[in-house]
Amino acid sequence: MPRLTKRFADAIKPDLNGKEITYWDDKLKGFGLRIQAGGAGSWVVMYRTHEGRQRKLTLGRLGTLTPDEARKEARQKLAEADRGGDPAGEKAAARNAMTVAELCDWYLEAATTWVKPSTLSMDKSRIECHVKPLIGNRAVARITVSDLERMQADIAAGKTAKMKRRIGRGANTTGGRGVGARTLGMLGAILEFARRNGVIKDNPARLAKKYPNQKRTRFFSFDEFVAFGAAMREAELDGKNLTGIDALKTLALTGCRRGEILSLPWEWIDATNSCIRFGDTKTGAQIRPLGKPAVDLLQSLSRIENGKWVFPALTGEGHFVGLPRVFMRLCMRANIEGATIHTLRHSFASAAAGLGYSELTIAGLLGHSLSGVTARYAHMPDKALVAAADIISERILDALNGKADAEIVEFPKKPNSQIEMQP
Repeated sequence: MPRLTKRFADAIKPDLNGKEITYWDDKLKGFGLRIQAGGAGSWVVMYRTHEGRQRKLTLGRLGTLTPDEARKEARQKLAEADRGGDPAGEKAAARNAMTVAELCDWYLEAATTWVKPSTLSMDKSRIECHVKPLIGNRAVARITVSDLERMQADIAAGKTAKMKRRIGRGANTTGGRGVGARTLGMLGAILEFARRNGVIKDNPARLAKKYPNQKRTRFFSFDEFVAFGAAMREAELDGKNLTGIDALKTLALTGCRRGEILSLPWEWIDATNSCIRFGDTKTGAQIRPLGKPAVDLLQSLSRIENGKWVFPALTGEGHFVGLPRVFMRLCMRANIEGATIHTLRHSFASAAAGLGYSELTIAGLLGHSLSGVTARYAHMPDKALVAAADIISERILDALNGKADAEIVEFPKKPNSQIEMQP
């Protein structure tokens, strides 16, 4: 048996046959290092209770605990067992009594090593706004499929929706079927985390029926683009919401997601190569081609001295967040109904399709996570994509300016199309 040192742990490789292997220390009996088939490692300790039952207790992950820290912890647990205790049984009992709120807090703390900060922030918001108020005090071990589906229905019915009371940034809490489905999906991932860590044997979310994803098909017609462009110009003359209007123009001319533009720092804009070098998006770091109208617009924006954000907040040091209100007011001024900010992204795709561009080209322009598409444009923007972005953004700019030859056509509906409008 080996001595479980840092050098030994660093040299370990997963089993070639895909089997889990446990290495036991040659000095401290019962102290081991378990290596899973995928390569993840955990420190463990094995002992027998006074009743003769053999127990195995996970101490912590390899990389989180050093060998010395794990060895010290193992000695403590073995000493407890010698005195008649049962550390593994006590841990299991504590987990059986764990509430959903406690599980969510544990997950948010542990998931920082594998979940993006932006995703984790959204998860935290859903947990605080929807999960904890509805089922936070329920024991995890007693959560059923019915409980999860009822939570989804309650969120959809608006039982957790409320107006924001505090002063400052941030939106109101809303409900709806989409919010309910996304919250159920998130909680399913948290319950899977609980299953992998021995809190529950089965994940009830696997059997829960989520509300179907309602694909967004709304796009601006030519007349709506004309009206929307006129509304923006009128609002500019009134001197209202100029930062929000510039952000909406950028969304229309790029097809980017709202969060990608609002949280855009100046350092990511590469005007020389007509692209945005995103450090992080919904599908990871990537380069997004820009058409000339979009580049010209971004270069025309004034920059606050030492300011980080292209679209800064009206107060404070953060980025602008009040875009939904600006969009709603412009739509009311333009007499446009049934549109959301995402409509601008879909309209960009519609314009591209109407001009005859392929699904893969549109995917590259929008930053979709289709296999092999984004990767091909990971270092420098493809000239063909930049050229396409030039033409599409020119068409959209003409439509906003009311030019008669700029009609936006509907995105083609193909039964087996790979392209879906991602949020």
